[in-house]
Amino acid sequence: MSEKILVVDDQLGIRILLNEILQKEGYQTFQAANGLQALDILEKHAPDLVLLDMKIPGMDGLEILKRMKKKEPDIRVIIMTAYGELEMIESSNKLGALAHFPKPFDIEEIRQAVKKYLPVKTDL
Repeated sequence: MSEKILVVDDQLGIRILLNEILQKEGYQTFQAANGLQALDILEKHAPDLVLLDMKIPGMDGLEILKRMKKKEPDIRVIIMTAYGELEMIESSNKLGALAHFPKPFDIEEIRQAVKKYLPVKTDL
């Protein structure tokens, strides 16, 4: 069974792009456009890694991260943000985010970060 990744971003194009790239790498992917969808997927599918946008209408990325960590303290999260807000990045790091990427991000950098924090398991 492949590792599961949840992509949380309000921009459909980014979700589709990351979904395609991650599936080609052998991961099972889920997509959420907002915090409520993300928390629902966390509960139902227990993803191994979350790629989380910080600026989402309604519940922002920090609130989503706090709620995810409360439900699943060991969840691995990589932050994406179009805003270079140092305070938000520092807060997400304190909450346990593994890394952060500014948007627009380099696809290869995201791919390498995912491999670093979530290697694909092989059945031998």
